[in-house]
Order: sequence, then structure tokens, then C-alpha cells
Amino acid sequence: MLEYLQYDFFLNALAGVTLISICAAIIGTYIISRRLVSIAGGITHACFGGLGLGYFLGVSPVAMAAVFAVASSAGVEWFTRKFGLREDSAIAVIWALGMALGVLFVFMTPGYVPELNAFLFGNIMTVSVSDLWIFGAFLAVLLLFFAVKYRQIVAIAFDRDFAAVSGLPVRFISYTMTVMVAVCIVLTIRLVGVMLLMSMMSLPMISAEIFCHKFKSVMYASVLISLACSLAGLWISTVLDVPCSALIVLLMAATFIVGKSVKMIISR
Repeated sequence: MLEYLQYDFFLNALAGVTLISICAAIIGTYIISRRLVSIAGGITHACFGGLGLGYFLGVSPVAMAAVFAVASSAGVEWFTRKFGLREDSAIAVIWALGMALGVLFVFMTPGYVPELNAFLFGNIMTVSVSDLWIFGAFLAVLLLFFAVKYRQIVAIAFDRDFAAVSGLPVRFISYTMTVMVAVCIVLTIRLVGVMLLMSMMSLPMISAEIFCHKFKSVMYASVLISLACSLAGLWISTVLDVPCSALIVLLMAATFIVGKSVKMIISR
């Protein structure tokens, strides 16, 4: 692996996969605790509408995906409160609407859209220095927010109604965390793509929950699992010249299967 360290694109990919793995693990722990795994899928597929609109208008697809992601995340909260929908039902509405708009705009875009594959399936090797600065800034904001609001985040993640009765700022925390999820998804699209993103934001946390039962311990274990699988996937994919995103998800799935098997053996 040492010979690859002389290449700038590999160093950028290494730094990018490290930063995004940490962000996805922290955000994913909140998602799993709130039983909102589907929100990652909903916002991810809603981003497809932004990508399609960006190509159709000839503007930055990532910027439009970010707008769609934040709007859809806020839309989930708004639908839930305004119309009394369950969160999973609101997510289904956003999911279907984003995918339908994305397909429509891509179809209406003149010519062929070759860059679309990079967003659908991911290409970590295209991460630039400017992307790394954005990833780093987002991670700093995320860590600062968790440091300041950690107890409130945990309380709302496990029992939203009790948190509201206790006078905690449930709406503020919920909207902020949902927006954080949306931003993390947009930043991570280039890493694993629309199709595989939800796996990265759920599999490490599910694996960590096999042996850990507290929010903080699950979050720390998720970061370690995410980092280990992502770095291993990046190295193996570079050596074998295969898609990095698929290998990362396969390693995460294998970690869950092995962990679950070990837990069953120990229990017996």
C-alpha cells in the first residue's frame, strides 16, 4: 500500500474516506437510535431529483442535490407535524417524488449525461482538495453540535415525547439533525453513490449494536468499524481495480455477519 501514497489522488481519497466515514458513523448512530434508517434512503433518492434538475438547468448537480436534500429533510418534519403523517409515510412521499423528478429531468436533458454514473455508483478517486476542506468543515460543525447538545440529542433520539414533556427543544434538535443528515448524504454521494449510501449510514451502527448498548459506545464503535471497512475497501479496490463503494459495503455487511455469528456462539 505504501507505493500508492506517492499519488495525490490516492491521498485525497484516503483523507476523504476517513472524514466521511466518521461523519456517516456519527449521523448513522442518531438515525439508528431514532429508528429512522429509511430517512437516509428517502433523502438519498430525493437527491436524485436535484441531480437531474442540475443537469437539466446546466448548473452544479451537487448544489442542486444539496437544495433537494435539505428541502426534503425539512419536508419530512413538516409533513409529520402539519398533516399528522407517520415519519415513514412522509419519507415514502419524499422518496417517490425525488426519484420521479430525477428521472423526468434526466430524460429531458439534451444528450448523454456521463457524470451521472459517478453519483449513482460513486467514485472516491475523484475527491479533490476543495472537497476535503468542505468535508472537514462539516465534520467540525457536526462534532461541535454534538459536544454542545449531546444530552439533548440522546434524549430526543430515544424518547421524543418524553423529551418534549421535559421541555427540551425537540423541534430545533430534530430539524437540525435532519438537515445534518441531508448535508452528510450530499457530501457522501461522491464516495459511495446514491445506490449504496444508505448501507454506509446503517451497517456499521447495526454491527456496533451487537456488542454495545449505550449511545456513546455505539457511536465510537461505529466510527471504528466504518473507518476500518472504508480504508480496507479503498486499499483492496485500488489493488484489484474494482469499484471502491461496493467493496466498502461488502466489508461492512461481512462485519455484521461475523459479529452476529460470534454473538450467537458466545450466547450458546
